[in-house]
Amino acid sequence: KIMLWTFLLFGLIGGIQRNRLNQQPLGPRLDLPTPTPSIQSTLKMFPIGTGTNNVTSTPSEIPQTATSTPQPACGGPAAMNILVVGSDARGDHYLYGLADAIRLVRVDFVNKRLAILEVPRDLWVDIPGISDHYNITQGKMNQAYLYGNKGLGYYHGPGEGPGLLARTLDLNLGAHPDHYLAVNMITFRNIVDAVGGIDVYLPYGISVRSKENPKGFAIPPGQHHIDGETALWIARIRQYNVFTRAENQNIVMCALRKKILSPAIVPAVPELITTFQRYVQTDFSPEQINQLACLASQIHGGDVVFASFPIELFKSVKQYDPQLKATTSILDADKNILRDYIDRFQQGVWPDPNLFIDTTPSPGNVDAEFACED
Repeated sequence: KIMLWTFLLFGLIGGIQRNRLNQQPLGPRLDLPTPTPSIQSTLKMFPIGTGTNNVTSTPSEIPQTATSTPQPACGGPAAMNILVVGSDARGDHYLYGLADAIRLVRVDFVNKRLAILEVPRDLWVDIPGISDHYNITQGKMNQAYLYGNKGLGYYHGPGEGPGLLARTLDLNLGAHPDHYLAVNMITFRNIVDAVGGIDVYLPYGISVRSKENPKGFAIPPGQHHIDGETALWIARIRQYNVFTRAENQNIVMCALRKKILSPAIVPAVPELITTFQRYVQTDFSPEQINQLACLASQIHGGDVVFASFPIELFKSVKQYDPQLKATTSILDADKNILRDYIDRFQQGVWPDPNLFIDTTPSPGNVDAEFACED
């Protein structure tokens, strides 16, 4: 997820020279079935932002007037849907590793907006294309990424881990990403350090112990300047639940966006280029990276909106995983309802672009939409 802003950086600073622009992807393209036309949903959507606009979102009749059709900015398409993955691989490779964070990103080149939707990694799903390996047909969403990468040798389709994860999202939720981007933990840490750290405001304190840090890790609420290792901890810890961890990741993402788009980034350019070019998975072409970079310079913080599915749609249950030969905790949900949310997300009508969005997340309201600050 964080790597999206690193991609945008290179176009802004000329990291990819214009005389080298081409449409050749940097990795294998996705090969998903052609999506079927969506049918108008009958599900009433409730805005989950904060403030005084807490009213039911219902369609209304709008008089049609003759207006010129807005053109996409920066030579891009009208919209682009991107699967963004944060891998928990410990090394500088993508042979193994679960999907520690999964986001669907909708880039609106016409209205110059960015919507980012968290997909729960523990959602139990059908996993296609690998049943000939140990009869694997189901698992957690984050396992699809692991099974697709080269280390296990289970999947031979395009896109490796991101490719199988995209197929899994398509099969279960109707998500149809156009492109993918994955980054591992070491790359993320190095990027934050390369830009000189980031400034984050934590609306709540963080305190947790883990196997990796048995002495504990604690940060009080308030403003902090943090390095890559600390940013990684904030993005990964699960102090309250999996949903508050997603909010922590969003806070870090906003902070990195602000730093990347600031003049202070210029001295870090050489190290960023070295870090970036070798250690990501993506099928973007140089031309598409420049389109995204061009758009990034025109997007305000309030137009970068983070959304989550309503928590009440999920229930935590125990499920036997034959691969692990153990019972594990999973999230279960009515996938038809999730499909409806995904369909509206991909159409650009959810989250509601006209809804007032707060800029401060709270652990007591973890499924509320919020936006980055400028």
